[in-house]
Amino acid sequence: MAKTYSVKRVAEIFGLSVSALHFYDKKGLLPFVSKNEMGYRIFTDSDLNFIHTICCLKDTGMKIDNIRSYIEFCMEGPTTINKRRQLLEEHRRKIEEQQRVLAERKQEVDEKLSIYRSKDAAEIINHEINYVSAEKSSVNLKNPFAKLQNGRQ
Repeated sequence: MAKTYSVKRVAEIFGLSVSALHFYDKKGLLPFVSKNEMGYRIFTDSDLNFIHTICCLKDTGMKIDNIRSYIEFCMEGPTTINKRRQLLEEHRRKIEEQQRVLAERKQEVDEKLSIYRSKDAAEIINHEINYVSAEKSSVNLKNPFAKLQNGRQ
């Protein structure tokens, strides 16, 4: 006998709120889910596979409208394989761009951490403060570190 799940249980499984699942339903993302005699949504294991995909697409930044299109293509069967592929290839390119940007940002964070972990951290920071102060002064702009530097004197 096939196993079924309530909305509450599915929410727990995926770390979602029940209201998030209701939102997905209202947005047309759950056309594969059936209702029982009382009108409640009842989920099966195959539904969980679709929800896993929806969560994956959402968590990687795909817009709800595009997720809905993907699900609609799935509901139309194998005639939409090319449409699905194109949609996912475009999304994959966006994910790769996000990864590239994140890698750059991570490098910046790593560089800052390297400074702050250094035994010479205070000296390096003081050098940066002096550089910024001199730069601002050279173009007649307010020194953002004036209070700090006056307190050090």
